[in-house]
Amino acid sequence: QVQLVESGGGLVQPGGSLRLSCAASGSIISINTAGWYRQAPGKQRELVAAIGSGGITNYAESVKGRFTISRDNAKNTVYLQMDVLRPEDTAVYYCNAGVVAVQGGAYRYNEVWGQGTLVTVSS
Repeated sequence: QVQLVESGGGLVQPGGSLRLSCAASGSIISINTAGWYRQAPGKQRELVAAIGSGGITNYAESVKGRFTISRDNAKNTVYLQMDVLRPEDTAVYYCNAGVVAVQGGAYRYNEVWGQGTLVTVSS
């Protein structure tokens, strides 16, 4: 069973920073593209940042210059460094990844979502 577990959310004041982590577990062979999404109350889930297997990154316009996505392939972990946080960044943040794992004796591709971690930006 492949799982993604997010951590690092919490309450922070405007202008502050948080670092989210997304760790994959299971018989992982590789993680392809991974991304962070967020969903604020009453709004649709939106892509915040994504990173390909080669390290190419993509960001939503609203977070460019403030958020940085990175990955540690040896640890099967993806990070989201969030700086200069604003109240409008408040949301549940979800990790998503395309994961190749050994399942049933074969290599299988899974698209996996984490359970989400709440980020609240408020004074």
